Amino acid sequence: MLQQTQAATVVPYYNRWLRRFPTIRSLAATTESDVLHAWQGLGYYARARNLHRCAKTIVENFGGRLPNDPGKLKSLPGIGLYTANAIAVFALDKSLPIVEANTARVLSRLFNIRAPIDSTSGRRKLWELSAKLVPQKSARDFQNAMMDLGALICTARNPRCQICPVKKFCRARDPASLPRKKRRAAIVPLTELHGLSIMAGAVLLERCGQRWRGMWMLPKVPAPRSAPIHTTRFPFTHHRVTLQVFRSKAARPASHQRWFPIRRLNKIPIPSPHRRTLTALLA
Repeated sequence: MLQQTQAATVVPYYNRWLRRFPTIRSLAATTESDVLHAWQGLGYYARARNLHRCAKTIVENFGGRLPNDPGKLKSLPGIGLYTANAIAVFALDKSLPIVEANTARVLSRLFNIRAPIDSTSGRRKLWELSAKLVPQKSARDFQNAMMDLGALICTARNPRCQICPVKKFCRARDPASLPRKKRRAAIVPLTELHGLSIMAGAVLLERCGQRWRGMWMLPKVPAPRSAPIHTTRFPFTHHRVTLQVFRSKAARPASHQRWFPIRRLNKIPIPSPHRRTLTALLA
């Protein structure tokens, strides 16, 4: 949950998640729809699908217990080098390197890394340096300290160099100019058209593909001649999406569409932009 979301946002989701799925086996046994419903609002839904697949793999291949070997951890769906090492360091007290946003910033300044840290060479350099610095004992404390140093002292804006405990080792002449990153892709505007159909206390929804696979949204419609009854905008990766909703006549649903009672909408996974739209239109 913390890979793409701020901690303050994550905490209530995390607590609800553990109440709903208290064990790996309970997560493995549930449906993808239930997983997406519990995750909705956090975005980047591939994380939720991977977590579900990960739980199933642990039950099938490891007897329902998380493996304690970093190599086996990396074989699990959705677990890469950072997550595997973080689990091994903080849960198992292994001595391994960790590179995340805060530690990357500290390392890039300490060693004056001029390459973009999101480039292949920049990422490789960060991991090499982290591996050289991590101690054989108390790696957990060391990595916690590195993260705290980045979060509290070596901040992205206005770094507090005057009180930094490692300033005499820092090679950066202008710390605020680091780390460097590759130029961001241009934001592309998109307009998406959807229809609202209501019949006998039910609303027609369509199963999403691609972006929100496995969730339910308002059905796509061709460009109508009438004006939209609702417009909202939201960001998605490198896009700025304008969502326009038009009133549609009740029709026989296609194979990927279903009528849902309005009173049950809070029980199914719906992407946040479409849920906000439905809430506004059905109020």
